Amino acid sequence: MSEAEDTEKSKPNKKGKLVVIFIVILALSVGIGGTWFYMQGQIDEHEEEKPKKPKKKATTFVELDIFTVNLQPDESNSYLQVGLTIKAHETEVVEAIDNQMPEIRNRILLLLSSKEATEISTIIGKQRLTTDITNEIKQVFDSEKMQDDILSVLFTSFVIQ
Repeated sequence: MSEAEDTEKSKPNKKGKLVVIFIVILALSVGIGGTWFYMQGQIDEHEEEKPKKPKKKATTFVELDIFTVNLQPDESNSYLQVGLTIKAHETEVVEAIDNQMPEIRNRILLLLSSKEATEISTIIGKQRLTTDITNEIKQVFDSEKMQDDILSVLFTSFVIQ
């Protein structure tokens, strides 16, 4: 009889242990789920507080006529023939570029003719020249917004002879 009593006592103990394990697993699951739910709310709140990035403006390209200028004499007389394209945001600045084209061309011609062949024959020289041309074009416009909408100037051809 003592063996039968031990068997009967161990069955409730096993059931009790299973119930306790089940309750512990359930409590952990609820705790983890609650924490996850709470953290999702915190993340969403922080995302709302961040300023949203403005949408990127579309860009467009305004092709300019070919420029041919005599360069400043250094070792010999040289000339430069260059094709340019203006990269700008697709805003009212594109129409303003067309309206101001004579002044833009004048500024570019004066700038190009002030250079020496050795000055603009290297990669660094060409990069500086694009920056200088971009700045010259920006000076045509009074509005800072329009100046910001002009992004850069790109070479479409470049010949020094």
